[in-house]
Amino acid sequence: MIRLLTKEDFIDVYTKLNQRGFGFIASKFSFKKESRISSAFNTFRLENTNWWDVPAVQTRWNKMISGNENTDFRDYLINHHLKDKKDLKVLSLGSGTCQHEIYYAGFTNIFSEILCVDLGLNNIEKAQKIAQEKQLNNIHFKCEDIYKTTFKDNYYDLVVFHASLHHFSPLDELFKNKIIPTLKDNGCLFINEYVGANRFQFPQKQIQAINNALSIIPKKYKVRGATNLTKNKFYGNGLLRVYLADPSESVSSANILDTVYNYFNVIEERSFGGNILMSVFKDIAYHFVDLNDEKQQILDKLFKMEDDYLKENNPDFLVGFYQKK
Repeated sequence: MIRLLTKEDFIDVYTKLNQRGFGFIASKFSFKKESRISSAFNTFRLENTNWWDVPAVQTRWNKMISGNENTDFRDYLINHHLKDKKDLKVLSLGSGTCQHEIYYAGFTNIFSEILCVDLGLNNIEKAQKIAQEKQLNNIHFKCEDIYKTTFKDNYYDLVVFHASLHHFSPLDELFKNKIIPTLKDNGCLFINEYVGANRFQFPQKQIQAINNALSIIPKKYKVRGATNLTKNKFYGNGLLRVYLADPSESVSSANILDTVYNYFNVIEERSFGGNILMSVFKDIAYHFVDLNDEKQQILDKLFKMEDDYLKENNPDFLVGFYQKK
C-alpha cells in the first residue's frame, strides 16, 4: 500500500524543525535533487534519536550477527571471512564518514588498499582528517557520483556497502557496469543493509506490530527528543516526505537481494531485524541509552516482539557476504 502523505509526516517535520532548525527543513525544498541528497548526509544530527543509538540494540545486533554480544559485524567479517587473507584491495561505495573503513584500514596485515567513495564532501573531508591523524596510508577518498566515476577493471578483492546500497538506483546498472567489472574473478561483496520496503512503505501488518510495541512503553519514555510531543502511535511514512527528505532514500531497497543474487553466490547472511525497533525508537531512543530495571524489562519485551515478528516475516536489515559468480 502506497501512502502519499500521513499524519506521521507532519509530526516528523515539526520534530525535525525542533531538532535541526529551519535551515534543514528549507534545504528539502531545493529544486536540485543532488542538493537534497547531500543535505541528508552533511547535516548535524541530534544524538540519541535513532535505534542505533541504543547500546542494548547494538548488543542485540552483535548477538544476532556474530553470536557474541561483544563482537560486532566488522570483527565478524574480519575474523570469520577474511582472517587468512592478505593484500586485499577494498572498494567502499557510499562510504559516508568512512568510520568502518577507517577501522578496517588499521588491519594492515589484511588490507593493503581501501578506496572510499561518497557524494558528501563534508563526510569525505572529515574522514580524510581522521585517517591523517591515525597515520593510515592504505586508505584513500574520493568525493564523486559513483555512477559517473570509473574504477579499474578486475582490480578489487572486495566491495562493501555499509547502509548505503539502499540509496542507489538503478541497481542492475550499478552492479553490471560498476561492481562486477571492477571485482576480480573470485571477488566478494559485503553488505550491511536495509533491505525492506521501498521508501519505507511498510505493509499494514508491520505498522500494526510497531504500534503494538509502542503501546507497552510508558508515556514518560515516549516524549520525542527536543519536543513536548508524545509518540503514542506510528502512522506510517508518506511517500512524498521520504522523497523530499532524500530522493535516494530506500529508492530500490526491496530489490537489493534479488539483484545481489543475480550476480553473486551467497556465502552467509545474518539478519538483525529492524522491522519493529527502527520505527519504535525513532525520536525516543534517548530514553533508553541509560537503563534502569524498568527500562530493561521494556527492552526485553520489545526485543521479544520483534523476534516473534521475524519468525514469519523477512527482516528489514541484514549483513551478507557473497562471492562473484
